[in-house]
Amino acid sequence: MKAGIHPAYEEINVTCACGSTFKTRSAHKGDIRVEICSSCHPFFTGRQKLVDTEGRVDRFQKKMAKSQDIKKDMKDKKDLKDKKQPVGAK
Repeated sequence: MKAGIHPAYEEINVTCACGSTFKTRSAHKGDIRVEICSSCHPFFTGRQKLVDTEGRVDRFQKKMAKSQDIKKDMKDKKDLKDKKQPVGAK
């Protein structure tokens, strides 16, 4: 390795959102904060966190149904308006 061209490789602290801390070595200056680590990740702990995918699907379907209802109401209003107007008037 050439001297003077590589960054300093120093020991730093890594702090997770769960509160776990550990030391590692990095060229990064200062401490690092992470959102998830091996102490709290479901793959390493064996605990599965509840993911609300069903709720998302239900909310999407409700939005789509509401959208379809609004479109149908607007079409019905337009059809009713067209029936009330005389044939020659626009």
